[in-house]
This record gives sequence, structure tokens and C-alpha cells, in this order.
Amino acid sequence: MTLRVIGAGVGRTGTMSLKVALERLLGGPCYHMVELFQHPDHVALWHSAARGEMPDWPRLFDGYEAAVDWPASAIWTELSQAFPDALIVLSLRDPDSWWKSASETIFASMPKMPNPEWRAMIQALLAARFTDQIADRDACLAAYERHIAHVRATASRGRLLEWRAEDGWAPLCAALGLPVPDEPFPRANTKADFLAMVAGHQNQAPPLSA
Repeated sequence: MTLRVIGAGVGRTGTMSLKVALERLLGGPCYHMVELFQHPDHVALWHSAARGEMPDWPRLFDGYEAAVDWPASAIWTELSQAFPDALIVLSLRDPDSWWKSASETIFASMPKMPNPEWRAMIQALLAARFTDQIADRDACLAAYERHIAHVRATASRGRLLEWRAEDGWAPLCAALGLPVPDEPFPRANTKADFLAMVAGHQNQAPPLSA
């Protein structure tokens, strides 16, 4: 099995909703940061990737149809090379709205992570591919805009889909050549959902998700 979709959008840009939607459309699982709760052995692999040591991607994603959210979105360039036929989906959100959401969920939870392996991996990933100044609004917004600009400048035009959660099913289905489901587009992982999930995993590191 090979990945059919690679998410290049960072956490808190609708990636959990995108995960649920892609699983509905593709009929198989979509990799997301929450997968690390079920596969803690993957943490070391992503830490190595943050250092530039790429794992065996087909083996890591065996059984998955898609990958979205951090950590995969931070390594989207390498994934797009490993899976050259995959659609690249750049999930987007208004920058100020993104910062408010990310700062109140992902970034606020990171200093409280009890698991040192998780914390080290995430810190290395953000330092290498985003910014390590997670408490600095301007630094994070600059990193957010820089990431988007890099995807737009380097992703193949024929493979890239820019998508916002409010776009719903239609653009995804058109890009994948699939019919639009006769059901509402999923809305998952609000701020309240995220905080509840973190509380439910107090003995593990909270995910970078959206």
C-alpha cells in the first residue's frame, strides 16, 4: 500500500477533520499525530527524521492511505518524493485564527508534557522545520507564513491542493476523482475536544493536532 494523500498543512488547520474525511473517502486509515498513542515506537523514528535521518517510509506507513498533521506535514517534502503519485493537500487557516488556536492548545500543552521522548521529538521537529520560539506570536506567525510559501513554491502544481475546512468535501473529491458523500463534512477536534484529549492522556504527551 502507498500513501494517496500527503498533508502539508501544520497542526490546527483542520487536520483532524481532514483525517476523518480522508478515511471516509479512501476507505482506510489516515496517519495523524494521535497515531503515536497507539504506536509509541514511532516517536524515535520521527525524532530521527527531525535530525535529517529519514526512516523507511513505506514501512512506517504500511496500511495507511494518507498522512496529515504534524509530524508528517513537517516532512512533507521527503514524503512527496517517497510517494510521487500522492496528492499534496495544504490545509490553510487565517493566520491570526491559527495562532490563537495553536497557542491555546498545542503550544500551551508542550511545556507540560510528562514524556521526555515526546517532548524531545516535538521540540526537535519544530526547531528544524518550523520554529522553536513557540511562545513568540511573531516568530510563530512568521514560521506559519514561511511554511505556506515554501509549499506553494516547491510542490508540483499538478499535485497541490490548497484547502480550508470550510471548503468541505468538494475540492478533495474533485482532486481525488471521487464522488461527494451525501453527508455533512466532519468537524473534529475543537479547542474543547483537544483539551479533553490531553486530560485523558496525562501519562503520555499530548498530540500536535487540529
